Amino acid sequence: MNYILIFKALANETRLQMLAWLKEPDMHFVCDIQPSQLEGFQGGVCVGKIQEKAGLSQSTTSQYLSMLQQAGLLEAKRIGQWTFYRRNEETFRQLAKYIGEEI
Repeated sequence: MNYILIFKALANETRLQMLAWLKEPDMHFVCDIQPSQLEGFQGGVCVGKIQEKAGLSQSTTSQYLSMLQQAGLLEAKRIGQWTFYRRNEETFRQLAKYIGEEI
């Protein structure tokens, strides 16, 4: 786990907000797709919904989500023509442990 990459990804208010929204996706997003269509990727939210809520351009939203994914904070899955993102909770557990024990 690259903690420097994680902390860089977290050093942006909008990216932090995206992670907060994805912590409780049912509360923050209206899903246009049936849960059965998510093919085992429960909690996934389409890029377009995240972009709409963030009020950012498609390219900026994609760049932010890609950075969070590269840091291991998000998982992505392509379903049809859409890409869905959800939090990688295991990374958050490891990060909390690292902060509690090492910092």
